[in-house]
Amino acid sequence: MPEVLLTEDCIRLISQFERLTGAGSRDCVIDDRNNRIIFVVNTGEMGLAIGKNGASIKKAMDVMGKKIEVVEYSNNPEQFLRNCFLPAQVTSIDFEGEDEEQIAHIEVRDEDRGIAIGKEGKNIFKAKKLAQRQHNIADVQLVSNESQ
Repeated sequence: MPEVLLTEDCIRLISQFERLTGAGSRDCVIDDRNNRIIFVVNTGEMGLAIGKNGASIKKAMDVMGKKIEVVEYSNNPEQFLRNCFLPAQVTSIDFEGEDEEQIAHIEVRDEDRGIAIGKEGKNIFKAKKLAQRQHNIADVQLVSNESQ
């Protein structure tokens, strides 16, 4: 399990997020490029983080003044990656390499490819960053399912 180092800002944001939503968070990434904060919430606390009709997460966004995205943690790397790409549906995940050199090859349904990549690549960026921080996966690559 990689050791996640949290900056002072992240610790403050996690504390604020937990106070506002009631959901526990184990990691936070400040993504200035996409003007958002990504929280990794504890397993089973996604509903708390979002709140009824999105009320909790909307309140947190208003208070923090940035878009907030949440990913549910899983200690299973494959499930965690599936969570990173939601709502895109992952059809298969293959891991290649060992330890710090591990690469995840992700396949999504063709119609979900745009969602998986995200505007200007922001969703694939989120998956790469979180997979590295949470599971020491060196890279995440989207593969197409058409045979070459």
